[in-house]
Amino acid sequence: MKSPTDRVDRLGVIAQGVFGALCAAGSLQVILNDYALAGTLMSRELWMWVTGLLGGKVSPTVDVPLDVLFFAFLGVAIACWLGGAAALTAKTKAPFSNILWVWGRDGFRWWLIFGVWLLLWTVASIAEWETAVSLLAATPQLWLAVTMAGFVATLFAMSISLSAVAVRSVGETNWYVPKSVGLGIVIYVIVFTTMNWQLHRGLLLPHGDSAMYEEHLWNLEYGKGFRSFLDPGLFLGEHIQVIHVALLPLHVVWPSQMLLELCESLALASGAIAVFWIARRHTRSDKAGALLAFAYLLYFPMQFLDIAIDLKTFRPIAFGVPLLLFALDQMERRRFVSMSVLLLCVLSAKEDFAIVIAPLGLWLLCRGAGVDRSLNQPAYADRSPERPARMVGGAMAVLSVCYLLLVLLVLIPAFREGRDPHYTGYFGWLHEAAVEEGISDNGMEPAGPLGIAQVLFAQPTIWLGRLFSMQSLFYALALLVPIGFLALFSPGRLAVALPLFGVLCLMEVSGGGSTDAGFPLVPFHHFHAPLIPIVIWASAAGLSHAAGFWRRLWGRLRRTKESIIAVDPTLWTRHFVWTSALAGGLFFSLGPLGVPFWDAGSTWTWRSLYVPGERAEEFPAVFAMIPASARVASTDLIHPRFTHHERSYDYSAYPRAVNDNKPGAPPDTDYIVIDKQARYSNISQPEQIREFREHPYDWKLLLNNDFFIVLQRKNEPSK
Repeated sequence: MKSPTDRVDRLGVIAQGVFGALCAAGSLQVILNDYALAGTLMSRELWMWVTGLLGGKVSPTVDVPLDVLFFAFLGVAIACWLGGAAALTAKTKAPFSNILWVWGRDGFRWWLIFGVWLLLWTVASIAEWETAVSLLAATPQLWLAVTMAGFVATLFAMSISLSAVAVRSVGETNWYVPKSVGLGIVIYVIVFTTMNWQLHRGLLLPHGDSAMYEEHLWNLEYGKGFRSFLDPGLFLGEHIQVIHVALLPLHVVWPSQMLLELCESLALASGAIAVFWIARRHTRSDKAGALLAFAYLLYFPMQFLDIAIDLKTFRPIAFGVPLLLFALDQMERRRFVSMSVLLLCVLSAKEDFAIVIAPLGLWLLCRGAGVDRSLNQPAYADRSPERPARMVGGAMAVLSVCYLLLVLLVLIPAFREGRDPHYTGYFGWLHEAAVEEGISDNGMEPAGPLGIAQVLFAQPTIWLGRLFSMQSLFYALALLVPIGFLALFSPGRLAVALPLFGVLCLMEVSGGGSTDAGFPLVPFHHFHAPLIPIVIWASAAGLSHAAGFWRRLWGRLRRTKESIIAVDPTLWTRHFVWTSALAGGLFFSLGPLGVPFWDAGSTWTWRSLYVPGERAEEFPAVFAMIPASARVASTDLIHPRFTHHERSYDYSAYPRAVNDNKPGAPPDTDYIVIDKQARYSNISQPEQIREFREHPYDWKLLLNNDFFIVLQRKNEPSK
C-alpha cells in the first residue's frame, strides 16, 4: 500500500524548486543590471555593493552574471526548503520526510511569480510596449513582496493546520482586546514616537504642514488666534481642520512639539483596536482579528501618516483614521448615535473625510445594515430594524455632500477674502487642458471648485486618461498589495473609497525632494488618509470571503484534491494579510522593518535621520542669542524652534502675504536666522541674504559659522 506522500510528485517538487531559483535569478539579473529598476529596492550605494559582491562588472553598463545569481538562489531555496521542513517537524511532530515534499510543493510555487514578472518584462520589452514596461519597472518591490508574503504565509499556515492546536473563537465580550494587540500598539507607539522625537531633536522636522500645528495651539493659548504666521489670516482659510485643538489641555501642561508627535502615534496605533473588533466580527475568530490588527500596524501607507516621505510628521488628518475605524465599528454594531458623534469628530480632522463618508452613507442606505446578517452572533446582533439604518445612511450621504459644498464654497473662501481653497491649484492642469481644448479662456485664473467640476463634466476625455494611468494603477497596487488584496473580496465596501481615490489620482502635487530609492510620490504623503479606514474595513470583510476563492483556485492547481498536508485556505488567508503588510513595508517603510532604515546609502537611513549631528548640537547656542520677545524670520527646519517667540516668520524664496507677497523677511522682523546646511538650503554666505545685501547698515551680523547665520536688526527699516 502506498504512503500518502507518494501522491506528491517528488521529482516535480525538485524541478519546481530549481525552476523557481532560475526565475528568481533571471529576474534579479534584469533588475540589478539597471539602476532604474534596482532603485526601487535599494540605494545606489547598496546597489553597487551588491552587484560587486555578485561579480558584476561596470563597462560601461552593469552586467551581473546569471550563473552566480542562480547558484545563490538555489542555495537559498535549499536552505528554506530544509529549514522550513525542520521547523514544521519540530512544531507538528510529523515525519520529516512527509513534510519535506509537501512543503516544497506548496512553498516553491510562490517562487514562480519571479518567472511571471520576467516573462511579462521580456514580452513587453520585445513588443516595445512602453506602458507595460513602465508599470513593470515601477513595481519589482511589489512582486517581490507578494512572493515573500505567500511563501511565509504558507509556512505559518502549515504549522498551525498540522499542530492540531485549537483556534479560539470569539472572545468573552464585545470589548475584548487580546494582550498581543495591546503589545503591538505599545511597540508601534514607542518606535514611531522615538523616531519623531529624534527628527525634532535633529532639526529635521519641517515647520510648514507639520510643526505649524503646534504653533496654532501656542498662538491660541496666548490670544494670537488660531493661526501660524506663515499667512496673515486664520488657519480656517486653509482647511476646516480643528481637531488638534482638543490637545490644548495637554499642551498647556507640556507646550512642546513632542507632545503632538506622541499623541499622533498613539492615535494611529489605537486604530488597531477597532480593526480587531471589526475583523473578529466578520471572521468569528480572535486570531484572525489580531492578525489583521498587526497588518494594520505594519501597513506602510498608514505609517507614512506618522512620518511622511518628506519627513513631515504631525498632521491633524491622521486623527481621522482611528476615529473613522471606530465609527465603522459602531456602525456594524448599529450604534448610530455614537457613530454619528465619531463621524463629526472625523470631519473636524479635515473636510476630505466627507468624500468617503458620503459614499459610506450610500452603502449603508443600500445595505440597510453595517454587517452581513449571516455574520451576526448573539454577542453582536442587534434587533434594530433595517429602516433606521437606511435612514441614517441617507442622511449621512446628503449631509456630507452639503458639508463639503459649504466648506469649499462658503467657509474657506470667507476666511480667504473670497478666494478659492488653495488646493484647487492641485488641479491646475485641468484648466491648462481646458485652454488647449478651447473650452476655457486662457486669461482666466485657475478654476475654483465649480470651475473644476464644469471641466470634468464638459470634457471627460481630458481627465479619463489621467485617471486610468500607470501612476493611478501603481497607487492602487500600493494600497492593496500590503493588505494582501483582501479588500478586493469586498468590492461594495471598497467602492466607498473610489470617489476620493479618483480625486487623488487627478491631483498634481510637486514632490518632496530627493528619492534615491525610487519612491513614487503616492501614497507616501497624507492625502490618502481617508482611504485607509475604508481599505482596512473592506479587508476585514474580505477575510471571510477570500478563503473560498483560494480553496477553489488551489483545487484546480493541484493534481490531487487530497494530501497528507493540506494548507487550510482560511488559515493561509489570515496569515497572508500580515505577511503582505510585513513584506510590503520591507521596501517602503521608513521604520526599522524597512530596508531604507538600514541602507547606509539611503536618504532615510537611521544614522542620518535619527542621530542628531553637529548641526543640531550647535543650535542651542544660536537659540540662546535671540530673546523670546523678538520677531524672528528663519528657514524651515529651524522655524519650529521659534514658534513660541513674539512672531515666527518663514524665511524662504516663497512669496508670503505677511510680507506683501514677497519672499524674505517681513518689515517688522528683528532677527533673521539661516540654516546653512539644511536640505534645499541655497544660502551659505551673509551676502546672499537679500536684506543684508541691500541694506547692510540696517543689520548686524551676529554669527556666521559652518551651520548658521544670524542677523539682528540695528536700525528701523530703510525707506
